[in-house]
Amino acid sequence: MIPLNLPPYEHKVRKENGRLMIFDILRRKYVALTPEEWVRQHFVHFLTEHKGYPPALLANEVELRIGEKRLRCDTVLYDNRLQPRMIMEYKAPSVTITQQVFEQIRAYNLQMHVDYLIVSNGLAHYCLHYDRENNQYVFLDDTPTYESI
Repeated sequence: MIPLNLPPYEHKVRKENGRLMIFDILRRKYVALTPEEWVRQHFVHFLTEHKGYPPALLANEVELRIGEKRLRCDTVLYDNRLQPRMIMEYKAPSVTITQQVFEQIRAYNLQMHVDYLIVSNGLAHYCLHYDRENNQYVFLDDTPTYESI
């Protein structure tokens, strides 16, 4: 896997049935090591180790239902009452972040109504805050710390 624009961490990788697997601290199990998963694991560690996000309030692979359609949020941050506060969407490093990616996460937010959205391919990261007063998303310069949200 390629180096990312995120702090390195002590990841656990092993081989199972000829496939590389990486340990997911949130799901507490080994999962297939895909390029997108490489980004997810680095970003979750960035949030927990560098931005102060409590692992107990983060969840990976959160399913949403919109009508008959089932969607999956890559990572969701909850508050202490278990209400969603932030949605994260990851792409493989080879995938360019386009308007379509922002529309994807925005569609998730129509269901979840969170204040923050993050999109990352491990190389570029975008954090948006929903300004309810002006009904618009505002790009932030950096990923906020847990305390600041």
